[in-house]
Amino acid sequence: MVASEGDLHGGFSEALAALLGRDAAGLSAGTISRLKAVWQDEHAQWDQRSLTHKRYVYLWVDGIHVNVRLDEEASCILVVMGADAKGKKELLAVSDGYRESKVSWREILLDLKRRGMKEGPKLAIGDGALGFWAALREVFPKCREQRCWLHKTVNVLDKMPKSVQGKAKSMLHEMWQAPTKEKALAAYGHFLSSWSEKYPKATECLRTDKEELFTFYDFPASHWVHIRTTNPIESTYATVRLRTKKTKGCGSRVATLTMVFKLAREAEKTWRRLMGHEQIPLVMEGKRFIDGEVEVAA
Repeated sequence: MVASEGDLHGGFSEALAALLGRDAAGLSAGTISRLKAVWQDEHAQWDQRSLTHKRYVYLWVDGIHVNVRLDEEASCILVVMGADAKGKKELLAVSDGYRESKVSWREILLDLKRRGMKEGPKLAIGDGALGFWAALREVFPKCREQRCWLHKTVNVLDKMPKSVQGKAKSMLHEMWQAPTKEKALAAYGHFLSSWSEKYPKATECLRTDKEELFTFYDFPASHWVHIRTTNPIESTYATVRLRTKKTKGCGSRVATLTMVFKLAREAEKTWRRLMGHEQIPLVMEGKRFIDGEVEVAA
């Protein structure tokens, strides 16, 4: 299926400019249509590439909503990013589905497994609201889970009045910036005791996923900046959202997927290797880390 010329030119003018530069404005709708057909084929081939010789230590996942109508209002773009055994970040999947749907995420994970990802990652990072987690436990049951602190912070603060959000945000920040898990849990307990009486919905939100919020302490400290949040995806897709914001529902499903894929592939060229990548082999071997430091045998 080739998207209509209207989808390609007027609807995605900003995205096309990001991909083609100044020349985009002078291209005819027919030329852009042919380019888009090439990009659709590229996406299809990329979506079938073999992962047989690849291993991934971390996965970041998110459901990205763009201002384009897909098949249903609840649809969004499901994105998976990985870090391989050398610490290189890589785009693994771009598909449409349902953010809260276990079925949609399970289909993506099973496809990754079918194409060669037989051994699951050591840790997955994402928002607690995703249907991803139930799917992950079925497909890669040994993979550990880290809830995104950025999403959790937003969700907790949303249940508190603006007058106290500044102070509450500082207290939340103290948790995931603490140098040890013990200090993080102390800050966690202080937040609950401070706010539970006045704002029970906020504290209950924080209690949800408690264990999964602090998983990162069991991994190298040099990796914490990468694995406490879904920022690797969020920073990339902030640009995608910006460049598709004027589509106002005119894009087709194929046009949307193709454009998001192309923008993400362009962004991938600028992704930096993980800090502390030399410690990835220790993580892959299953070495135990305590407060970010590898456990030394007695």
